[in-house]
Amino acid sequence: MRKFWVVLSQSYMTRLKSKSFLITTALFMGFILLAGQLDVIFSWFEGDDETQVVAVQDETDQTFDELELFIEESGAPFELEAFDEGLEEGQSAVLDEEYEGFLMIRPDDESYFVANYYTDQLINQSVQDQLMNALQQVRTLWATEAAGIDQEILEEIYEPVMFETVPIESDDGTTARSQEELSVARGLVYVMLFVLYFAVITYGNMIAMDIANEKSSRVMEILISSSSPVGQMFAKIIGIGLLGLTQIGLFILVGFYTIESQQDELVGGFFEVFGFQDVPVSTYVYAVVFFLLGYFLYATLSAMLGSLVSRMEEVNQLMMPVILLIVAAFMLSMFGINLPESSVITITSFIPFFSPLVMFLRVGLLEVPIWEIGLSIGILILSIGILAVIGARVYRGGVLMYGKGTSLKDFKRALTMSKKD
Repeated sequence: MRKFWVVLSQSYMTRLKSKSFLITTALFMGFILLAGQLDVIFSWFEGDDETQVVAVQDETDQTFDELELFIEESGAPFELEAFDEGLEEGQSAVLDEEYEGFLMIRPDDESYFVANYYTDQLINQSVQDQLMNALQQVRTLWATEAAGIDQEILEEIYEPVMFETVPIESDDGTTARSQEELSVARGLVYVMLFVLYFAVITYGNMIAMDIANEKSSRVMEILISSSSPVGQMFAKIIGIGLLGLTQIGLFILVGFYTIESQQDELVGGFFEVFGFQDVPVSTYVYAVVFFLLGYFLYATLSAMLGSLVSRMEEVNQLMMPVILLIVAAFMLSMFGINLPESSVITITSFIPFFSPLVMFLRVGLLEVPIWEIGLSIGILILSIGILAVIGARVYRGGVLMYGKGTSLKDFKRALTMSKKD
């Protein structure tokens, strides 16, 4: 048992002290700090910006004042300025950056007026949309006045219908989640999905690379003589798993510090900022459970595949099945965010390589029966156990194999060598 802890400690400390780990962690922590100060950073660039101005030539002689009033009421980030020097001068002023754009309003017998907006930046669609909405309001006002319709009647016509969705309580006392609860749950599910995806891709590949590196440097031969291959495999899985938890923990601490340092501008604490205070405790428990089970499942598969190669260059090729599986699970989960009750999502939530993501998706967004959650977890644990037994046998034979090892024959060869051993 002591040798197990030695290998675990060595796997953890070697990676923890490596320059690549320290640089990557520092960069991500710096990114989180910068992300928390984006409003301050943007204010540095926007503080001296002049208010955008749109020139308006009103040839109806009665549209400008009402248009300006509607623009002010809408809170648009630009102002209107009367202009009377003609179309060519207006276009030239826009090109000389005197105005954001130039609006020409001409009278029309059928629709009261027609408007043309001239700009050299068609990508700024928000200005065009707000001008069009304000002009539509002016036209509606004129049309109702011409028809003799009272303004109060018009407001009653356009008043939104009172509509509320009420969840029905089931026999066991549970109710469907409200839209607010679902929005918060989706946010938490997104976080969990990305964290698990990131962990599998990063730390699974790290395990395979670590094993291949030891084989290429012949360190593996020394390790085998001092401890069992199976103990080495699980020591590496747990050691790098602890490394991952350390890194993710540091990211969470930096995020916590970033939010807490802005309490003067933000309302509530760390969980209140994201709206997670109303998320049931059971959801957090399931998040941890499915994260750990998902990591062990993919990490065991990564260690098994990593033991088949003896050169670092071959790791990425052999890790492709693992990457394809987690990408498929991730894409399926993204699909399930909007359709968590679909049959595809329900069925795949019981398939081991998909269940860590898909079942948590269902748990986060739906009221899933406890027996379904227990069945999914049970199948996942059983799959990890089976994969661990197979992986241990492949690992025991694979660590003794050298040369190119990227085919199914090498998998069978590793199993054969483990039996002989």
